[in-house]
Amino acid sequence: MKRLIILIIAFFWQLSAYSQEQLVYQSKNLPKADTTWVFKPKNYKKLDKLPVMFLLHGYSGNYKQWNNIMNAQKYADEYGFIIICPDGLFSSWYLNSPVKADWQYETFFFNELYPDIKTKYKVDDKNVFISGLSMGGHGALYLFIKRPDLFSGAGSTSGGVKLSDGFGKFGLGDLLGNPQADSELWKKFSVIENINQLKGNEKPIIFDCGSSDMFYVANNQLKQKCDELKLNATYISQPGGHNKTYWTKSIKQQFEFFKNQLK
Repeated sequence: MKRLIILIIAFFWQLSAYSQEQLVYQSKNLPKADTTWVFKPKNYKKLDKLPVMFLLHGYSGNYKQWNNIMNAQKYADEYGFIIICPDGLFSSWYLNSPVKADWQYETFFFNELYPDIKTKYKVDDKNVFISGLSMGGHGALYLFIKRPDLFSGAGSTSGGVKLSDGFGKFGLGDLLGNPQADSELWKKFSVIENINQLKGNEKPIIFDCGSSDMFYVANNQLKQKCDELKLNATYISQPGGHNKTYWTKSIKQQFEFFKNQLK
């Protein structure tokens, strides 16, 4: 009986492992290799095309962070999404550095990662979403603003949507060339200063922030801008801080939202 139990456990471990893949990218646009963790839903083989969710992690995290928060395989199985968790290399903020030639994450994402995912997996082009937490929340909305044609919608939880809030912190100074606090660079790369580029775009956005979060004020300001632009944006203001407990709750809300957007 003991041997049978061990064999059953081994079988289900292999089945689970088969649904997950790790891709390693060596890119001239990045200072080191980028590891991306892909979670395929249990119905992957049965369907020709499946929706995709890119999940970007926060500052100082890596490609494992989201799985540590939410059990990404469980979410892939429950919602039927292919979940893509790239590595943001600790402090990339998912943008192209104006001073570091080998920190061009936006270029890497659009020119290398995104096309490769489409080549390797059964991607439904009509249902590709992107979201993230903290640094990744900013990154998800920022990349959506840059190329809304590639996504069906975007999200952010506890997003650092106003980069000047991170002056002197989070590796931003080094990434941007250590600009002064009043430099236009902070605005140039901030979601809150670029959201107007989405004027007239009807694709859905969801973002949230806890009332005890350091980025709460900026997210409220972003909500005001979205309202002024009449964007199709849903904002959730709720109790919580900048921590795993909050993100465990908020990511469930986001998946429910994106499930309802499927075409």
